[in-house]
Amino acid sequence: MPLSPMDEYLAHQTPETFDHVYTSDRNFYDRHYFNLHASSDELFLVTGMGQYPNLGVIDAFVSISHGDGVHSVVRASRELGSDRLDTTVGPFGIEVIEGLKTLRLTLDENEWGVGFDLTFQGAVPALEEPRQTTRQFNRVTMDVSRFAQIGCYTGTLSVAGKTYEVTPDRWKGVRDRSWGVRPVGEREPAGIGVKAERSAGFLHNWLPMQFDDCMFKVFYEEDADGDRFVEESVKVYNFGIDKENEPMGAPRPEITYVPGTREIQSALIRFEHPSGRELSVQTTPLRTVYLAAGTGYVPQPDWAHGMYQGELKVEGLSFDLADPANRSQYGLLKETLSRFELSTGEVGYGMHENICLGVYRPHGFETGDAVAP
Repeated sequence: MPLSPMDEYLAHQTPETFDHVYTSDRNFYDRHYFNLHASSDELFLVTGMGQYPNLGVIDAFVSISHGDGVHSVVRASRELGSDRLDTTVGPFGIEVIEGLKTLRLTLDENEWGVGFDLTFQGAVPALEEPRQTTRQFNRVTMDVSRFAQIGCYTGTLSVAGKTYEVTPDRWKGVRDRSWGVRPVGEREPAGIGVKAERSAGFLHNWLPMQFDDCMFKVFYEEDADGDRFVEESVKVYNFGIDKENEPMGAPRPEITYVPGTREIQSALIRFEHPSGRELSVQTTPLRTVYLAAGTGYVPQPDWAHGMYQGELKVEGLSFDLADPANRSQYGLLKETLSRFELSTGEVGYGMHENICLGVYRPHGFETGDAVAP
């Protein structure tokens, strides 16, 4: 149990030193996530960093969708060590300047021509989400806490030989912090879980929407029959606006898929507002980052979140995802930059994160490989 700088802080919650977490579950993780866009379809960047104390690994990635569907990916992994405050992984770094408000993200110059020095400034107070807890047979498979925050960026970004001056008037995005237990690393033996896998289905939709004065946040998850087990729908006002968070009521989505896929073509979300007034938001997809392509979110034989890669490993990759045939193999987890228009006329931008996995009967997916007609 080596000491680390974190052990100086009056923040212990167990008798252990900070290099030991509350559970020995291999799947414990602690993660930053950020995305960035220019309030247009020009490009979409997703980056993140995660620590996996029980696997002894910290890793980071960035994926940028630009041009005609090209994804430029840089990823890095190293041994975690005992100092959890060291949030650098090779060329990647994350610095907390002011907790719950301001963070700096860096990716040093590298041979793949992708780099950035960006400062995120939160526009709204961070929003704590409903805790996610799921159990399969006798095992807790997910027990996660998360908060989300929209904001603006300043700094520089380089990709594909072009450098962008990032200014807060149009460069915006969302970040989240999550921690707890969810599957990471190499795939584990399923055991009796194979019985559940045969008929399992899951729908996940996570939509942080950024408008001039607020964040609309919609989050819901459903099982194969459409029974909802997580739901959040709330309006969070910008810093400086003296208003409480406003519940928007249950979201009732109407989703249209691109034929032959499970990729969202459009969505209309109506809200059962507590006051009875009618409110809806129309979503228009602009550009998608396919997180299964090299980032580690969907395990591949050579890379997954928490997979041990040695003392330090840094790689760059490029994916051509303009071709639908290429996209199909990376389509499980989609981060879709979207334009949002409220029925009251306001227009904003943000992300529609969508997973529709396995059987999902409300949309007519009676088998795990079914797609939209």
